[in-house]
Amino acid sequence: MSIEDLLEQHGTTFAEEAGITLRDEPSPLWRLLVLSLLLSARIDAGVATASARELGRAGWRTPRAMRGSTWQQRVDALGRGGYRRYDEKTATQLAEAADLVLDTWGGDLRRLRRDADGDVEAIGEGLQRVKGIGPAGAAIFLREVQGVWPEVAPYVDALAARGAEAAGVPRTGPGLARHVEAEELPRLVAACVRVALAG
Repeated sequence: MSIEDLLEQHGTTFAEEAGITLRDEPSPLWRLLVLSLLLSARIDAGVATASARELGRAGWRTPRAMRGSTWQQRVDALGRGGYRRYDEKTATQLAEAADLVLDTWGGDLRRLRRDADGDVEAIGEGLQRVKGIGPAGAAIFLREVQGVWPEVAPYVDALAARGAEAAGVPRTGPGLARHVEAEELPRLVAACVRVALAG
């Protein structure tokens, strides 16, 4: 498959699918963190992105707004997105994530970026302080954020590399980055992930 075909057929980032216009600003970065948490569960990616959209529609686009919601409101929003199997646990994790981001980084994940001083591994470790986000969840965040945090790019994790191999394109970040403009790299990496998830 050519790079062009890969982008055309599968090149929608998960943030885009969830209705998040990613920018280096507190609200979209928080929403990406929430999406990464939702995608971390063993649940269909479409359900996770639909549930992230529902949380956004409910107005919980900042950690402070999330903290102001009730547990039942969060369960109900997740249910509207189809996120039923893990809704109760995840509703609790979302409140805990809001508390952590507010208490540790003043509600602004750019402070995590600043504290890590451009070290991608340190950013990943910081993300994993959020209960419910492990290495896979941190990788999701890093794959998507590389378009607005240039020091993360070119970022490709094992899942994206597996999809790239299946699609017959380079498996490494530098290899993929040679074929697209910097702002297109998250779309290309997301396309590789979608190929991997499709089996």
